[in-house]
Amino acid sequence: MKTRHLIILTVLVWLGGASIRAAQGTAAASLKNPIAPSAESAASGKQVYTRSCAPCHGTSGEGGPGNDLIPAAPDLTDAMWDHGSTDGEIFTSIKDGVAPEFNMTPFKDRLKDEEIWNVVNYLRSIAKK
Repeated sequence: MKTRHLIILTVLVWLGGASIRAAQGTAAASLKNPIAPSAESAASGKQVYTRSCAPCHGTSGEGGPGNDLIPAAPDLTDAMWDHGSTDGEIFTSIKDGVAPEFNMTPFKDRLKDEEIWNVVNYLRSIAKK
């Protein structure tokens, strides 16, 4: 009987977390980039990307190899985005990290919002057409 209750409780906690993540995803998707795409914004974003993102995602943005502790970092130039492809979802993934494993840690304490938005604009500029 205790095992059954534990299983039910585990499922309820998992579903609750999924609901919270879905709500956060919806909020993130509605965020609008306050910085207009421009050559200047992309250049600023490239500087931040090179310093903060390239160690995992590679200098070209096409993904990194990973290692024994973390999986390979995804390609940021392709059309497939596992955690949402709107500007707001990309911004939120960078700012808050990617839960639950946090293979991508949050950058909210290391980067200003403006820097993150510039990275979003840079990623848009290097996307494969």
